[in-house]
Amino acid sequence: MALDTTTQRNVDTWLNGNYDADTQAEIRRLLDAGDTEALTNAFYRDLEFGTGGLRGIMGVGSNRVNRYTLGMATQGFANFLNATYPGEDVSVVIAHDCRNNSSAFANLVADVFSANGITVYFFEGMRPTPELSFAVRRFKAKGGVMLTASHNPREYNGYKAYGADGGQLVAPADTAVMDAVRQVASVDDIKFSRKPELVKTIGAGVDEAYYEALDKLSLNPEAIAKVADMPIVFSPIHGTGAVSVPPVLKRFGFTNVVCVEEQMVEDGDFPTVVYPNPEEREALTMALAKAREVGADLVMATDPDADRVGIAIRDAEGQLQLLNGNQAATLLVHYVLSQHQEKGDLRTSDYVVKTVVTTYLIDAIAKHFGVECFNTLTGFKYIGEKMTELGDDRRFLVGGEESYGYLVGMHARDKDAVVSCAMIAEMAAYHKAHGRSLWEVLVSIYDDFGFYRERLVAVKKEGKAGAEAIQAMMSGFRQNPPRQLGGSDIVTIKDYHTRESRDLVAGTTSPIDLPSSNVLQFFTEDGTIVSARPSGTEPKIKFYCSTKAGLAGPDEYTATEQALDKKVDRILADLGV
Repeated sequence: MALDTTTQRNVDTWLNGNYDADTQAEIRRLLDAGDTEALTNAFYRDLEFGTGGLRGIMGVGSNRVNRYTLGMATQGFANFLNATYPGEDVSVVIAHDCRNNSSAFANLVADVFSANGITVYFFEGMRPTPELSFAVRRFKAKGGVMLTASHNPREYNGYKAYGADGGQLVAPADTAVMDAVRQVASVDDIKFSRKPELVKTIGAGVDEAYYEALDKLSLNPEAIAKVADMPIVFSPIHGTGAVSVPPVLKRFGFTNVVCVEEQMVEDGDFPTVVYPNPEEREALTMALAKAREVGADLVMATDPDADRVGIAIRDAEGQLQLLNGNQAATLLVHYVLSQHQEKGDLRTSDYVVKTVVTTYLIDAIAKHFGVECFNTLTGFKYIGEKMTELGDDRRFLVGGEESYGYLVGMHARDKDAVVSCAMIAEMAAYHKAHGRSLWEVLVSIYDDFGFYRERLVAVKKEGKAGAEAIQAMMSGFRQNPPRQLGGSDIVTIKDYHTRESRDLVAGTTSPIDLPSSNVLQFFTEDGTIVSARPSGTEPKIKFYCSTKAGLAGPDEYTATEQALDKKVDRILADLGV
């Protein structure tokens, strides 16, 4: 089968252009083997520098992560920075995670930035994403780059781009950088020759400053002291959490942190898991086993770049249960707000931030404590953007998103699994010191505010055909939206692409005061909310389902949970998922 025109053109460019011999030999091997599928997936498009950077499978090709696609991205970013800050000493911070090639890619990025006259603060070894965000702010840099593919499979790598506020790029800078990257016409335009005098190694000093910022966020050190030896199991799943989480837990006062030693080993092959994703139960198998061995009530595991954390706690029967991101965020928000209130330090100007697909139980909790809750588009960069917009006159206390990313405090502008681990452990210690388990606290929150039950279903669609199928699904929902979900009429449809909210009962429309995004939300008469969106980082379309009911006391927890789960099943069936 012949290659399509675009694929053939890209293949020819790489065969005839200024690319290294090994790269061109691999292309010829695929051509000789007649592997049109592999060639198409590798060359059918240019790997898109999106609003958050790049992410993709490593390998040869215009649609793969390699020295050339990263080089073009960095050259475009450098061109943007030099044009945006003319006459200034422009600097950036670069960090990387544990993934295969991350260190080499980080050095490549440093080469290109320095070759363009930009000072580079370069971390001496792997560091978590939130510390990169912190360091951008600490050095007053104009940008930053994190080499990571977060929790994607081992074949992936990527490039997160940051602005001067320490947050991932947002409008209008994101589109301006994307334009600058597209204007890099060929690999011949990339400056690869490092200027060593512009690359400055950083490490322990920044670590200490970051840790000190987290130390200040502790709300109940006296409670930790009472139960300091409670066993906590931690796993970094071979990633950067190994560098930062144990020392921070020790600084907070915890003396019995049991690490999963096999997963403390830095390894981009992630040999002990299928996927290095703490959202997946399988990734916590070894940590859960260790917790049963040592009798721990709390298990925490971070993803490779330590911006996400998954946790497990003991239920009413003493069994370890994984919490989803909505449940963990609920507990964390309730703890932070309640403790500030208890200490007389809760201000009317304080606020929390979450995304539109994250549980609306957080909105109810924030309202109860008298603080404002802002909702943003999906993606933590929008939470960081809201923090930057509100500035230092208002205090961000806590926020997060259902995809296991949370932030406490204003030291960073990205999700931070390091501070999240510390504060979750402190929360467990506080309640333990008061004779309560985290499970009991979660059930009591449901009792007070309603039992919110959420489920995420991600449908994987890989390659060019998959991308087209996802687009077709979204178009279908827009052209022929469902009328009912789970037996309840849809009363409102929010289309964040057109930024329009339609009230189907009143027959009216109203604007959505958020940037355009490919997200659809359906609201039913009984309070169910279903959101559909293509993933921005993976070949998936995601469906977020949230429904709720009253909880008539702890004894009714299981029956209510089962009823809500059956309802979610019906809703997803109505969507054809």
